[in-house]
Amino acid sequence: MKIGVCLSSLKLPLRQGLPAVARMNVKGVQLDAYGDLSPERLSDTGRRELRNLLKTYDLELTALNCPLRLGIDAAENQEARIEHIKRVMDLAFELGPRLVIVQFPKIAEEPVSPRAMLMREALLALGLYGDRMGTSLALEIGFDAGDKVRDYLKTFEVGCLGVNYDPVNLILHGHDATKNLFSLTGMVRHVNARDARVMTVNLSAAEVPLGAGDIEWLGFVGTLTAIEYRGAVVVRRDTGSNQLEDVTAGVKFLRRMVI
Repeated sequence: MKIGVCLSSLKLPLRQGLPAVARMNVKGVQLDAYGDLSPERLSDTGRRELRNLLKTYDLELTALNCPLRLGIDAAENQEARIEHIKRVMDLAFELGPRLVIVQFPKIAEEPVSPRAMLMREALLALGLYGDRMGTSLALEIGFDAGDKVRDYLKTFEVGCLGVNYDPVNLILHGHDATKNLFSLTGMVRHVNARDARVMTVNLSAAEVPLGAGDIEWLGFVGTLTAIEYRGAVVVRRDTGSNQLEDVTAGVKFLRRMVI
């Protein structure tokens, strides 16, 4: 396993953020395919410059995150949304990681409902495209338990559909962050390292700096080893008043356990 950093967590523009990541002595960085880095706006010259910047700071992409205004189970502009994800998959292939993170909606209880059918159609189209051109999708789960996600994804006869595993997403929806890893053996493509603490009063959870929450990280990393995960573990922080400081400390914390 290698440690990386989610650039969006630093709240810095690309040209300031990459050297900040490099100073943390990590080799991987996760970028958002958004704004100037969206495939529609990133020109051939911009793509060359991005590759040169990564090379300058001795960094490699762990994955491209594909933020979406609506989920893949929404009817509005679904065709355009699928085409956009495909262009991000093309960009991920070109830039190296061949891995795209997409939010995974809650699995519909009724498999023939309109929302369920839309999500199945989208995943099938993207899965077939990914298999054909060599880029995988890491679906960012959290709403459903690991075994439910596993059983659902196994209904698709494609090889490129996997999981982006963020333990906080599982905790926020009442699932055990470590135990659910076992159900997804062989399906985890990418891991985000975040932490959260569950409030005893109302059982809600809030994100906290890495190592300050309820996740037992030695056990979590040990479980990743047990399921033979060999990808990136990317430190991410979505909240807080000093996210750069929190991510820097998080990298140091995680390095003590990830070999």
